[in-house]
Amino acid sequence: MDKHYNILFLCHRNSARSIIAEALATTLSHGRFIGHSAGSHPLGFVHPYAIEMAKSMGYPAQLLRSKSWDEFGKEGAPRMDFIITLCDAAMGEDCPYWPGHPSTAHWGFPDPAAIDASDVNAMLHAFKQVEIGLRNRIELLMDLPIEKLDRLDIQEQLHNIHYRSKFI
Repeated sequence: MDKHYNILFLCHRNSARSIIAEALATTLSHGRFIGHSAGSHPLGFVHPYAIEMAKSMGYPAQLLRSKSWDEFGKEGAPRMDFIITLCDAAMGEDCPYWPGHPSTAHWGFPDPAAIDASDVNAMLHAFKQVEIGLRNRIELLMDLPIEKLDRLDIQEQLHNIHYRSKFI
């Protein structure tokens, strides 16, 4: 296998969207991308539906935890190649310094955990929609010849993925 790429998915609470993205990036790419997730204000727990989705993808549930993005700015943390925000709250916040100047993008999705928990069908549908949207974008990312692109091209492609995938 060629080089692997670390990708950090950020959400405000790090309980659902970013967790699903972490699992998808790692499992879909068979290790070409190593997914990570974090939040600016993590809840401290992972939503049960996100855990079930990750497990169904073959992602080890013991790797899932809600954590602060500060972990990835510390010495000894994995160096990120890509950082993608998944919610408007995380996009608008002052992020920590990311060593290595990773390529960044915003791929916004509504929070499926914000759906009324008493409406199980609506919540399941919301989680599935986020999974489908993330899967589409991650597959587009996986198709890029990253090793042949310079940093500005990669940055442009990350932004294009967001807009192209809205119509898939």
